[in-house]
Amino acid sequence: MMTALLVVPLIGAAGMAVDLDYAFEQKEMLMNAADAAAVGALAEKSAGVAAALAMTSDGEIAIADADAEKLFLAQVPEALRDRILSTEIRILRVGNEMTSKLDFTARVPTSFMNIFGKDAVTVSGTATATYQTNAFVDFYMLLDNTPSMGLAATQADIALMQKNTPDACAFACHTTVDASQNYYAVAKSVGAQMRIDVVREATQALTHDATEYSRVTNQYRMGVYTFGPTADTAGLTEIVAMSSDMARVRTATDAVDLMTTKQNNYLGNQLTDFGSALTKIKDKIGTGGTGFTSSDRQKVLFFVSDGVGDYGNTACTEKLSGSTRCQEPLQPRYCQAIKDKGVKIAVLYTTYLELPNDSWWKNWIKPFDSKIASNMEACASPGYYFEVSPSEGITEAMQALFRKVISAPRLTG
Repeated sequence: MMTALLVVPLIGAAGMAVDLDYAFEQKEMLMNAADAAAVGALAEKSAGVAAALAMTSDGEIAIADADAEKLFLAQVPEALRDRILSTEIRILRVGNEMTSKLDFTARVPTSFMNIFGKDAVTVSGTATATYQTNAFVDFYMLLDNTPSMGLAATQADIALMQKNTPDACAFACHTTVDASQNYYAVAKSVGAQMRIDVVREATQALTHDATEYSRVTNQYRMGVYTFGPTADTAGLTEIVAMSSDMARVRTATDAVDLMTTKQNNYLGNQLTDFGSALTKIKDKIGTGGTGFTSSDRQKVLFFVSDGVGDYGNTACTEKLSGSTRCQEPLQPRYCQAIKDKGVKIAVLYTTYLELPNDSWWKNWIKPFDSKIASNMEACASPGYYFEVSPSEGITEAMQALFRKVISAPRLTG
């Protein structure tokens, strides 16, 4: 008799565990669907993100709410949809942050708990996600086109230049007076690419990226600058003014080429004045914004160089060659003055190669060789520094750095 009396509660207890396990499984399915919907509604290419970027003030994003509900129901197994009692979805934009919150309640039927008069279990859950972006960005592309960027771009190009020059030189000097010194013409005739060629092509490739990743009109703009077309006109030179017309930027960038000099050692080769170029572009850039709207744009200086200055300056950080020629690594203080104005700096350092058999390199560059890369990295904003040697792809590195800059958006949920 005792056993008979215990059978009912024992079966009820076991059945309760089965029902609760089933209810938990059903809740997990709903939570997975809710998580997917909360995140999916804030996906980079979603209608909600596009709508948020077009908003001029904070508020709820109705189209994203509707998107999230559709995504939620699409992820829920069909047999489970009728069990949903309610869903509440709210997606907001506040500043550069979008947040989504999806609450649900569902009724899961029981099998064994009916013994105790309970024919269903109510389950509920909340899924949240956040998307942060500095959406509107102006890119100031400062490309070092001084003679040292005439170095052959890859090891294969270096070998090709050395094979075709009488002194086995890997540099394509762009001289205009003495044809025998014009290794730029040699590079063109044998099909050897120079670093400046690859940098030009890589910059043009970034215009395609800017178009591909743009979600709203005028989201990304670009302006391109060099150190000047000739030794006699050296100085910050605008190739194309800031524009969201990436086709126009791409076409104008064809004009980026190696700086010409009349002859080797013309003007003492003092043609790379980082301080002057960075100070002038600082004034042109002005103060960086939040990036939240098209009228308050984030500003990014994208600086590509081999990091060695060569100019007239008696206050040089390294020993002078002659009375005024200063060869030194980039001085990060010029970059800091730009960063202090709320501007991010992305740096692509094209490795300044060691030339152990070259007396000039041994006497003037080797003493500070260890500082070149570290100073270039100090110029960059945290996380926005890449180094590329001739054996690596400049185009791929520039694209990776560009995408890193615009990948500030992130999802959490």
